[in-house]
Amino acid sequence: MKYSIQIAGVGGQGVLLASSILGNAALKEGYELAMSEVHGMAQRGGSVLSTVRFGDDVISPLEAEGQADLLLGFEPVETYRVLNLVNKESYIVMNLQVTVPPKVSMGMEEYPDIGLLVDNIRSVTDRLITMNATELAIEAGKAVAANAVLIGAVAGIANFPLRTELLEETLLETVPSRFGEVNARAFRLGLEAVRSAR
Repeated sequence: MKYSIQIAGVGGQGVLLASSILGNAALKEGYELAMSEVHGMAQRGGSVLSTVRFGDDVISPLEAEGQADLLLGFEPVETYRVLNLVNKESYIVMNLQVTVPPKVSMGMEEYPDIGLLVDNIRSVTDRLITMNATELAIEAGKAVAANAVLIGAVAGIANFPLRTELLEETLLETVPSRFGEVNARAFRLGLEAVRSAR
């Protein structure tokens, strides 16, 4: 068994934290692990892409185009930007919360219509799950827990090879203890959102 996750977003959203949690959970499960990350020009606000591959005989963290089992999108345009990594059998979990790029906020460009982005993504795979992870995180108690919502969402994917309890345990071991309760609630809200959408 080999499983490949691509995580796309922008700096400051917790992409690297999410990849670390997923990778550590895979190691605890006894899988071999390979990871890589690509940062954009800016530390905060630039594109970030992280790959988490785990399973048996995993050597390279790099994945061929169209071979990802799961794309976890922290931001709509960043999710769309890496669609070449998935195929019709891939799952996509996409946060609908927009992070406005500097050129858009300066009026130099327009942000694409979210509905059109969703339609275009569905033309690649119908295994698309959308949610506003930030709204769910606020419901849990803190907007920055959006990445915990998205990790919970991953746990809800059909046949995801890592146990839900292990993912939640690894999440709570990783975040500061004072935010444990908020992150646990956020994780469960993401999990429930995906399970109810299946």
